[in-house]
Amino acid sequence: MRRTSFTDQPVTYGSVGGTQAADLLYYPPKGYRPLERKVRLGSGEERFEAASAALMTWGVQRGSGIRVTQVEEGTGVQYEGIEFDDDGTPRGMREHRVEEDVFADDGTPFIRNGMTAVLKIPFGPFKVSAPCRVVYVIDEPHRRGFAYGTLKGHPESGEEAFLVELRDDGTVWFVVRAFSRPSNGFYRLGYPVLRAAQTSYTKRYLRSLLPARSA
Repeated sequence: MRRTSFTDQPVTYGSVGGTQAADLLYYPPKGYRPLERKVRLGSGEERFEAASAALMTWGVQRGSGIRVTQVEEGTGVQYEGIEFDDDGTPRGMREHRVEEDVFADDGTPFIRNGMTAVLKIPFGPFKVSAPCRVVYVIDEPHRRGFAYGTLKGHPESGEEAFLVELRDDGTVWFVVRAFSRPSNGFYRLGYPVLRAAQTSYTKRYLRSLLPARSA
């Protein structure tokens, strides 16, 4: 019998995709702390494409000092949700859409739906293991990114999204959205420290795609 690994496990929270909610900061999932931060990366299509490529090859995490390990390919299947009739009656599930494989210029595969990884996060003299699974990918003409959800063994429970946007005025922005809480009693006892670490890494995330770092 095959031993169960973290790649077989469900995420450790219920509101999958919740970082896409427009009202996340006002109505987060019950018991979770929401977060949204953004930074301007520059302007123009070239800056957007460069930042998107870095983002979709774990550039934010690596640029923040985090090691990305045990990466397992995802299925690429995108959850499309439920179709409704004009009167609001649910008709059934939309057909699943499978993403095509996309690669950076150096051959590095882009992040796909269902991909799993273990993030090794420096914490003082130690490295904390944080297993996660990509729960959705956004690939639109002027908006790209992904979100990952926590798996068993992660110090937090919740979801974090990373988005690069090319806005109508030509400016390029990097947006981080998340909701989280400590994953168990041990981490709840150290919540002030955990929250301080999250704040510190969010600041690192926001610097990771700035032109001087990602060029």
